[in-house]
Amino acid sequence: MVHYPNKKKDLTKYAPHEQKRYTGMRGMNLEEDITMSNKYYLERDIAVIYKKPTPVQIVRVDYPKRSAAKITEAYFRKPSTTDYNGLYKGHYIDFEAKETKTLRFPFANIWDHQINHLDAILRHGGIAFIMIAFTTLNEVYLLDASYMIEKYRSDGVRHIDYDYIKEKGHLVNQGYAPRLDYLRIIDRYYLKEEENENPKK
Repeated sequence: MVHYPNKKKDLTKYAPHEQKRYTGMRGMNLEEDITMSNKYYLERDIAVIYKKPTPVQIVRVDYPKRSAAKITEAYFRKPSTTDYNGLYKGHYIDFEAKETKTLRFPFANIWDHQINHLDAILRHGGIAFIMIAFTTLNEVYLLDASYMIEKYRSDGVRHIDYDYIKEKGHLVNQGYAPRLDYLRIIDRYYLKEEENENPKK
């Protein structure tokens, strides 16, 4: 986890190459970066996008003392769908976030029910995508869910190569505020093209 001093430094006033140097130094944690980006969007009334809570059934709780409780046994009540959802400019957004240390995205990192969920979002007119972080390259791509669904359901294909994601997806700009400006991609490649009903690149 990245900790910041109480008085935060506004890097947006610095040159882009200085912001890039900062993001390269701090390392990458995709979930944290998305959460902080969503917080930035929410505080400025740009969008309302949250991480979905995972439903958990608590089975056993120990009380070592009156003022404390410790969960010792729990399980997931049902499979979760995707990581994030919300609203932006009147449009429903739903997406999954994944990291990989290799130059490919293995399908072992995503589940059937998540693919089916993303497919349903697309069928009902929502914006659905996968955000994939290549941690060794410090690059994050937004890939429309239709490409992931098509590849996932192809016989004999068990991963997507980096080159394919780079070709079909969109590189997400990294900075300080927001850390991942993925809504800029939504504006450019989804909202502008929706009259043509073609959210793909």
